[in-house]
Amino acid sequence: MPILFDLDGVFYQGNKAIDGSSEIAEWVKDNNIAHLFVTNITSCPRSALVSKLANYNIHTTEDHILTPVVAMVHWLKRHPPKHKIALFLPESTKHEFSDFLWQENELESVSEIIIGDLGETWSFDRLNQAFRILMQQPTPHFFALGMTRYSLAEDGLRLDVAPFIVALEYATGLQAQIMGKPAKSFFKTAVDILGSTADKTIMIGDDIHGDIDGAQHAGLKGVLVKTGKYLPTDMAQGIQPFAILDSINDLPDWWKQLNIKTPNIYTR
Repeated sequence: MPILFDLDGVFYQGNKAIDGSSEIAEWVKDNNIAHLFVTNITSCPRSALVSKLANYNIHTTEDHILTPVVAMVHWLKRHPPKHKIALFLPESTKHEFSDFLWQENELESVSEIIIGDLGETWSFDRLNQAFRILMQQPTPHFFALGMTRYSLAEDGLRLDVAPFIVALEYATGLQAQIMGKPAKSFFKTAVDILGSTADKTIMIGDDIHGDIDGAQHAGLKGVLVKTGKYLPTDMAQGIQPFAILDSINDLPDWWKQLNIKTPNIYTR
């Protein structure tokens, strides 16, 4: 079965590798398991993720990483913008949109507004600028690069992109089209890249909503790891993972069992 892997919280946490994760990455390669790293990270380009993983002795290429930015660029190529686009993204990821023109002030006509994780650079003025663009006529297409509620940083939990998207949806009465997890279209894109089908693909992540519930609504099998942002209260959310692992290090043993029979749930 092909596997989709989340990154943060599965292979590393903040700026520290999860023990044994590099060995698991090698095990996946050695066993010729088709895989992709799927992440909602929009704060840095894929090249930076490749370099970060290499620092943890996990070696991959940009082609093995799917982000909402990549999915968004593919969408824009299939649906060329009629006007300029508005990008609410870190400067380091804007270059991915070099084939398109983006606006420089909120008065310009915009056909798409694309919002990712701006972290600590969010401000009232920046959020209000996005609001004003969304209130233009005709109304721009409204895209959210993921709907992650929060992430785990070195200093603790921090808000991610979803709270800002929800604020804009409430203020404008609009609904954003999601281009990252937990959108079905994002998981479908990943499955298509692997040449697989949803029912024969596994998603491994630490987010009970974005990774597990999102994947299972798209027809994949969601495997939850008890690292990263996992909390014991996750199991009271009414979401039943296909399997639960203490960490990614349990993958080889679970994989052997999976090849013998299909379990309802596995716990170490």
